[in-house]
Amino acid sequence: MDINELRGIHTLLVMAVFLGIVWWAYSAHRKKANDEAAHLPFDDEDVDKRTLEQEKTEKKQ
Repeated sequence: MDINELRGIHTLLVMAVFLGIVWWAYSAHRKKANDEAAHLPFDDEDVDKRTLEQEKTEKKQ
């Protein structure tokens, strides 16, 4: 077994890992998490409102 065979095996192993990650990321059970992550930029307004309300209640105490 020479270095070129090891490089070929390594390439196949890395490709299999990559395809596994892609399959996992786009599988049906990840749809909800992916949808939530896609809407994160639009949720900033809700976070800002909650933060402002929390700061107001902390100042009152």
